[in-house]
Amino acid sequence: MKINFNYIKAIIIIGLVMFLYGFAERRNNDRKLNKIEVQFIQFENLYVTEEAVNKLLIQNKVGATSVGKEALDLNRVESILNNHDMIENAEVFLTLDGTLKTKISQRKPIGRVLGNEIYYIDRLGNKMPRSQFYSARVPILKGVEEKDLKNVYPLLDYISRDKFLTEHITSISKGRSGAYKLELRKMDFELFFGKAERIGDKFNNFKAFYKKALKDDILNTYNMVDLQFGNQVVCTKK
Repeated sequence: MKINFNYIKAIIIIGLVMFLYGFAERRNNDRKLNKIEVQFIQFENLYVTEEAVNKLLIQNKVGATSVGKEALDLNRVESILNNHDMIENAEVFLTLDGTLKTKISQRKPIGRVLGNEIYYIDRLGNKMPRSQFYSARVPILKGVEEKDLKNVYPLLDYISRDKFLTEHITSISKGRSGAYKLELRKMDFELFFGKAERIGDKFNNFKAFYKKALKDDILNTYNMVDLQFGNQVVCTKK
């Protein structure tokens, strides 16, 4: 019987490749983590620090040398980070050199509620605790309870997306009727907004009024500016 040496050679080469691949993969998995890199994206202000993230991972036994790469559960690491009060989303991946990299999006506050409990409302409309590392410069909410968050959120969200409104509005007060009053930075008059409806129309009317009154130098002559009546702005002079 004629022996096909080429066939045997091919089998040996395939077997050797598989052995080397398995050996390399096992050695790679047996290596310890070299380091952890934390990257914050989107926002400049740090409501949670790199040190706090590293401490959280170490407390959950995800240290730089405490666990082998084979035993590392990336989904578990992401879950640990995403459960942090100041983290909106975390992505975790492992590089070939043994570096655990984390990309973290922090929660962004858009309002601060003052009352028996003090907390933020984040950009998704959820309660957010205060940070020990940074105090956000956002409108203060007075007379607002947790049950009111769904109602006041569209108003806060609109303000947070508008540069002019963000620069000028310092606080929002809720009355018993559910209507809102806004306080403005460096302005003597109160801005009566009414209920959180027709938000875009009301603010567009206010911007038109503000631009005209600023040009005529009469902003400081008003005591109250009322936006609740249709397409008109009703002003009360001092």
